[in-house]
Amino acid sequence: MDKALILIIDDEQRLVRSLQLALETDGYRIAAAHTGNEGIETALDCQPDLVLLDLRLPDLSGLEVLKQLQLQLAGCPVVMFSAHGDIKVAIEAVKSGALDFITKPFDIHELKSLIARTLERCRLDKEVRFFRERQLGEVRLIGRSEAMRRLHEDLTRIARSGAKTLLLQGASGTGKTAVAREIHQLSKVASGPFVEVNCAALPEHLLEAELFGAEKGAYTGAHQRRSGLVELANGGTLFLDEIGEMPLALQAKLLSFLEDHSYRPIGSSRVYQAEARIVAATNRELGQAAEEGSFRADLYYRLNVMPIRVPALVERRDDIPLLIEHFSLKMAASEGCSPVLFEPEVLEHLKGYVWPGNIRELKNLLERLTVLYPGEVVTLHMLPPEMQLIDAPEPSADPSDASISDRLAETERDIIIRTLEQAGGRKGVAAVKLGISRHALKRRLQKLGIAE
Repeated sequence: MDKALILIIDDEQRLVRSLQLALETDGYRIAAAHTGNEGIETALDCQPDLVLLDLRLPDLSGLEVLKQLQLQLAGCPVVMFSAHGDIKVAIEAVKSGALDFITKPFDIHELKSLIARTLERCRLDKEVRFFRERQLGEVRLIGRSEAMRRLHEDLTRIARSGAKTLLLQGASGTGKTAVAREIHQLSKVASGPFVEVNCAALPEHLLEAELFGAEKGAYTGAHQRRSGLVELANGGTLFLDEIGEMPLALQAKLLSFLEDHSYRPIGSSRVYQAEARIVAATNRELGQAAEEGSFRADLYYRLNVMPIRVPALVERRDDIPLLIEHFSLKMAASEGCSPVLFEPEVLEHLKGYVWPGNIRELKNLLERLTVLYPGEVVTLHMLPPEMQLIDAPEPSADPSDASISDRLAETERDIIIRTLEQAGGRKGVAAVKLGISRHALKRRLQKLGIAE
């Protein structure tokens, strides 16, 4: 495979020739131009992977050439050459779209390093565009850990079976929606619809209409017949997220549907049929909820025929670097920027974090870092404060270990108290400053014995 094609635009012919010889020894292909207009014409003709552009040219300024290249070769990276007296102009060029600049006279090894970094960044940008162009419905479970290997094996067997009802169990943020989509794509009904509803997002009367539909005039505002999600999911998969939050009265109607796949829209005297696989998900202990009476026991046993447990992130720490790479590219595509990169020691540090918010917390972290530090290498101090801390270990018989534990807890306590003071005692504001959810902050306050 050919190396990248580099276009050099500079009126110093001896310098251009020297650069050509030096870069060709590394396998790069070189094109050259000595004026601004010639450079633009050559760029359009050869479509280079990278342009090395001098700020001072005999006919056009480097900034004018840069502008034309951006208009006619969108996405082509440009690195500027500048003399020491041109630093202010060079900085303006970077603000105008040049990826970087290097001052003359320069060290050839420094230039080669800059070229390699720039081309690598372009490669990552192409991956970003790949993510941007992927179909929205395409899903894949990311992970090579033992926990994910076992999960995928179970999903493959269950998805291809005739099981009509599945129950996903796992803590909030573990990726149960992605698992549900994976089940659908592995199943015999993959060509059918995948329909999702959050049972906690709607009040009871609207949720029933959302699920089973309603006839015209069935309730105030029902100006026409409304198809329910059960009908839309016919021949495919209906995903009921947060099933533990479904009102008791509606649970009875869902149980009836699960028994024979028949349902009656609100206000209708007619009974309809819909053949759909039901995948329910919850972060609650439904067995305990059934004992307490907040969830129907008969529905629980009907759903629990084929339970699937989705592992927490701390159970699959080896997958964290893969997930970070995935979300960094995805967030960069969303923001239209280059992805953040991570130092190896930062990746190791994040593997040791407790991740109370699971994959959702990791995704939120990558979104935050992408917005604040687009294209930069993430260091430890760029992480939210609570991720810079090391959670206190379990009590130890060794007094010195206990002392270290106490000091770490005290440090965490000081940071949280100081942040609360800065936020005027408002926990929601403090949670945002700390980069965690309000619920996570509440847990830490309780753990550290800080009065709420």
